[in-house]
Amino acid sequence: MSTEKPVQRSDYKRFFPIITRWMDNDIYGHVNNVTYYSYFDSAVNRYLIEEGGLNIHDAPVVGFVVNSHCNYLAPIAYPDAIEVGLRVNKLGNSSVTYGVAIFKEGEEKACAYGDFIHVFVERAANKSVAIPDGIRNALAELVI
Repeated sequence: MSTEKPVQRSDYKRFFPIITRWMDNDIYGHVNNVTYYSYFDSAVNRYLIEEGGLNIHDAPVVGFVVNSHCNYLAPIAYPDAIEVGLRVNKLGNSSVTYGVAIFKEGEEKACAYGDFIHVFVERAANKSVAIPDGIRNALAELVI
């Protein structure tokens, strides 16, 4: 595990609850590292759908993940109830860098944290475009 300074709940603006699943655990008895990325992706897209009005099925502009990373501080395991903390570290013209962290429900120190970058693209042309206004406005609320 990392020896970096623990990330605090107060470093994040929104939280999304997730219940770990039996299949999330690996042979070592804790949530497998790749599963954290699924939690990140779920929280980010839930925010975009609920607050930004993203229609994941029909929107002409969608966000593609182009980079992500995660630092692990403490293990989580099934059946932990967790919360994904979300913020925006950088809001560009066509991209956004999210800050994300995993907290055990009610705990102040993160178990893991990282970055997650979306580039917004026109679905039909597969070319980057400006972030749509509704999504940009929602993202601006999370800027730290």
